[in-house]
Amino acid sequence: MTTRYPKPSIKALCAGFAVLVSLCMVLAATASAQANAGKSQLQVYGNTSTIELAPVLSALGLGHYKGTATLTNGGIPNLFATSAIDAPAMVNVATDAETQALRQSVTHPDLRIIFTVSDGLYRIIARRSAGIKTLADLQGKKIGTIPNTPSAYFLHKMLTTVGLSIDDVKVVAIGSLDKYKTALTEQGLDAISVWEPGADYAAQSIGSDAIEFSGKGIYREIFNLYTTAAALADPVKHAVILDFVKSLMVATKELNSTPQVVWPLVAKSSGLPEAVVAHAWEHHGYEAGLAPDLLDVMVEEDKWVARETGHTPRTREQLAQLIDASVYLTAKIGR
Repeated sequence: MTTRYPKPSIKALCAGFAVLVSLCMVLAATASAQANAGKSQLQVYGNTSTIELAPVLSALGLGHYKGTATLTNGGIPNLFATSAIDAPAMVNVATDAETQALRQSVTHPDLRIIFTVSDGLYRIIARRSAGIKTLADLQGKKIGTIPNTPSAYFLHKMLTTVGLSIDDVKVVAIGSLDKYKTALTEQGLDAISVWEPGADYAAQSIGSDAIEFSGKGIYREIFNLYTTAAALADPVKHAVILDFVKSLMVATKELNSTPQVVWPLVAKSSGLPEAVVAHAWEHHGYEAGLAPDLLDVMVEEDKWVARETGHTPRTREQLAQLIDASVYLTAKIGR
């Protein structure tokens, strides 16, 4: 018995052909993007003086990232600088704290947060001899910090836990981490709020007179990787960024298991002694993901940033647009 199948219509044949052509175009575009990605120059901007940059230094310095890349001291503003705009072939990414993302995104709403590189675990160091036994004792005291940075926001958050505000203390602006070596001994300060190793310097300078107030569970700096919406929409640039994020994930796994392999790179980049890097290492976290509470933090923090910039605090929906998890999720699936 012979089974007879109906002849496909011209319409069906055309439809099938269209699907085939479409699939071929997608595959060709993907292959082209991957091929061109290998030829593209990745430009990474980051604060090279920070320990938080360790995964980036590892990815680029220990061969985890296989492409061609350059690391330059900088941050989010570099993504929108004239040099970046005038070099459209360059694939630009930057690292910075979430506070800076909130500031910069007011004028650059196309900024995108794509990956959390590290967490900075902050602490306040104070002098017992200044009559400080609890956080509430900071009222009326002189506290050194770096204005308009995560350390200033951390101080704000810590004070609110005991019903105080910035207006209840005397804030002294200190811009250099080296100055924290003498901030509590020669500069007449009662306490300091700053990232590592500044806090470590301050604590060591006063020895047993130091009292520490940990920010655990209250605030930590979320140090992210950023790019632009336009870069993510470009198949070639997207492929380069994806490869870099994959390399960050590999590098993070390694530095969590054997951190000493990256300490020399951090020391060379930051100018810090390797022993200082090692001693301050425990005050950082490296999770190789996208902070799950990032949006919650940004919604609250934007109210604080708005006082400085003068913008109206943005809604949760507006801030959510700054986070693009697509690269991380793709990298995670491909591991």
